[in-house]
Formats: sequence, structure tokens, C-alpha cells
Amino acid sequence: MTAGPLRYVALAGPTASGKTAAALAIARERPVEIVSVDSALVYRGMDIGTAKPSAAEQAEVPHHLIDIRDPLEAYSAAAFVEDARRLIGDITARGKLALLVGGTMLYFKALAEGIDAMPAADPALRRQLEADAAALGWPAMHARLAAVDPATAARLAPNDSQRVQRALEVWHASGRPLSSFHAAAQSGNGAPAAALLSLEPTERSWLHARIEQRFDTMLSAGLIAEVQALRARGDLVADLPSMRCVGYRQTWEALDGAWPITELRERGIAATRQLAKRQMTWLRSMPGRRVIPAEAADATAQVLRQVATLA
Repeated sequence: MTAGPLRYVALAGPTASGKTAAALAIARERPVEIVSVDSALVYRGMDIGTAKPSAAEQAEVPHHLIDIRDPLEAYSAAAFVEDARRLIGDITARGKLALLVGGTMLYFKALAEGIDAMPAADPALRRQLEADAAALGWPAMHARLAAVDPATAARLAPNDSQRVQRALEVWHASGRPLSSFHAAAQSGNGAPAAALLSLEPTERSWLHARIEQRFDTMLSAGLIAEVQALRARGDLVADLPSMRCVGYRQTWEALDGAWPITELRERGIAATRQLAKRQMTWLRSMPGRRVIPAEAADATAQVLRQVATLA
């Protein structure tokens, strides 16, 4: 790895905001390698529901951190930081610009500010928390979290079961609030981006239309068959991080008979809108970002102008 601070450009934005097209436009203008910042793209065999870059797009410019985990395996923010730091150094050493692209804002934040190693998931503890949630409901679990980690609870929706559960796991396993691990980022092991570009829609209706169009495309491309194939493996279960990804979770539940498959489109779109809302909340908390209106006719041109200002 090269000496000195790690240097990279980050391109963030909510789901369906046009990040992939903008990243490829950058790659056509200057030598870059793309590092995916997406907690779903890491999984093999999950292509349709993650809107994974096509084989042609991946052939056009080197991509990293895609298809690096089996859906049975976990991938954490700490693992991402370790992988991303190594890749940024390697890409820089090759004389190229590392372009980090994605919508998993926790990963961007962890890389920029640093992160303490959090305790690993404890299956027994997770089962206990799920049993408590079944009896009390997730809003009550959120209230329990607020009592021990108000900072984390404040940024999570009461029904965000996956993140509320993980925050409670961390508290029970370590005796420390999840927010304290992120605060430990001030230890100086962070790697801020040379520029953080953010594609953010100013019109919610524009993003909602894009989300609907993309989910319809996924259904037409075979999302249900993709999830059926994953289920047919026999070793995957609904509460794995991979199967909790938006789209996969709703499809799995429909195939389980939790509700009619005819409701999948509506539920999948609603869950994707909720994801986009959380991503926008994260983005607004990230200082120094350069906002580009995602629905602007010249959004990609604006991204290219921003990148051109970098030495």
C-alpha cells in the first residue's frame, strides 16, 4: 500500500438514484476501479433483487466487493473497512482512482470515521431477543433500546427489527451501546474521502417512480425464481442477514405463505421506499457531502464536473 492517507472518491445516494450509471460515466473519463459499498451485493447468487451490475458493466471497469460471500455468511461494517482500506491502497498503487459507490451508509461512515470491532452475533442471544419481540412487539424492543442506547434508538424506526435487534445484541454482549463503537471512530483510524458526492432526489415522487419501475423490472427478470432457488438450497433461513435484504425478505415471506404472493409488488415497493428514507436520513448526517439533484437532467454531467475538480 502507498504511504500517506488513503485517497478515494465516494459516490453515495439512496436506492434507484442513478449511482451505477454515474459511476460508469466516471470510469469512461478517467482510470478508476469501483469498490462496491453495498451490504447486499457481497452475496453470490443474489443478482436480480440486488440490482447487481451486469456482467457487461463489470467487464467495462474493475469492480470489487461483489460476490465475495455466500448468503449463509455474514459481512460486517468492520470487515468492509478492512477490505476497503486494502483495496484503496492497491488501486492507488496501480495509478488509478478508487471510486467507492453504493448506498450502505454505515459502511461509508465507518470507513471515513473508523470503527471499533463489535462483538460477533450470538445465535442464542438472538433467539431470546426474537422471542421477546414476538411477545412484546418491536416498538417495545425499540423502547428497551432507547433506555440503554438513546443515540442509536433515535435514528432507528420502532419497527426496524433487524437494526433494533442488532443494537440490543451489541448491548447485551458487550455492555456498551452500539453508538459507542461508532464514537470510537474518533481514535484517528478513519479514512475520509477526497470527495463525497451524493445523488439526492429533491422530489420524492421522482424516486418513488424509479423504485416502482425497478421493482417491476426485478419481478419481470425472475426475482421470485431467484429466491425459490435460494430456498431450495436447504441451508438458508429467513433471519440470515442476506435473506433480510429488501425484496428478498418480502419474497421469502410470500413463499412461506405469510401473505398472498399477489401482495409482493406492493410490499416490496413499500419496503424499498422505507430503505430509501433511511438512506436519506443517513446522508443528511454526513458532513461535507456535495449534493447533486438525482433527478436533474444533467445529474451525471454534474457528477463528472465534481470529479474533474479533483487533482
